[in-house]
Amino acid sequence: MKIDGPIAVLANPGAGRGRHRDVLPTVLAHLRATGHAVEPLSASTAADALAACHKAVDAGAGALIAVGGDGTVHLALQALAGTDVPLGIIPAGTGNDFAVAAGFTADPHRALTTLTAAFTTGGSTTLDLARLTAADGTTRWFGGVLAAGFDAIVNERGNRMSWPRGPIRYDLAILVELARLRARRYRIVLDGEVQERDAVLVAVANAGSYGGGMRICPDADPTDGRLDLTVVRPISRTTLVRVKPRIYAGTHVTHPAVDTYRAARIELHAEGIVGYADGERVSALPVTVECVPGALRVLTGG
Repeated sequence: MKIDGPIAVLANPGAGRGRHRDVLPTVLAHLRATGHAVEPLSASTAADALAACHKAVDAGAGALIAVGGDGTVHLALQALAGTDVPLGIIPAGTGNDFAVAAGFTADPHRALTTLTAAFTTGGSTTLDLARLTAADGTTRWFGGVLAAGFDAIVNERGNRMSWPRGPIRYDLAILVELARLRARRYRIVLDGEVQERDAVLVAVANAGSYGGGMRICPDADPTDGRLDLTVVRPISRTTLVRVKPRIYAGTHVTHPAVDTYRAARIELHAEGIVGYADGERVSALPVTVECVPGALRVLTGG
């Protein structure tokens, strides 16, 4: 497709704890060398960034480039979902799972090469997105995984902690929540089929990994028009600690306590769970998640 209109660039300089802070000037220089007008989006908060993305898309941006991690991409998706404005990703975060799923790899310099080729060839494709609807009717789009069990509880605990600073507080949150581990009662509705069951971990995926390569739903495909669901039945702390490292290889799904499903529409009900999508806090359960085929256009080098 031909790129008409300026290229909007959303950057999070703190992504990846700042280790890719020098990438943005290189990105801007390469994009300007394609002959397109380039408009960096100015934002100091997530709310400002979200508003800036919507404003750029509404004003006729030819493309939106996200420079950051899954959280930065998540903000961009809210403005791009359902439009023909394509997304480009320069992965520069701690977790770059959706960038990999979208074909950009986890290396920012290789991703920049892909983008440059896309502006030359006009290459693009479409991917599915997940649309989450909360109990109050508000909606949120996500590209990767909705965590709605133990991992979500750990995120909630870590985000409440003011000490220690940095990612180590999430390691501490894991230890705290492991000590408190208990199964929660879920009502799960898969394309209208109802299950009432206990579980310690529940995840809904459009693309299969989160947390920097944890393949929680290893067979999830963002082009198949379906969502994948992974459910871990009640297990002991020791078993959870043994099984969780297997998520990086996706082999946890062979464990007898792990069940997997596929559906176009999934409802999750549980008390005391706040869901995290693409690593971002989105909504307390209950929520409904629907796969929207082809909702996102992404730039490709081919």
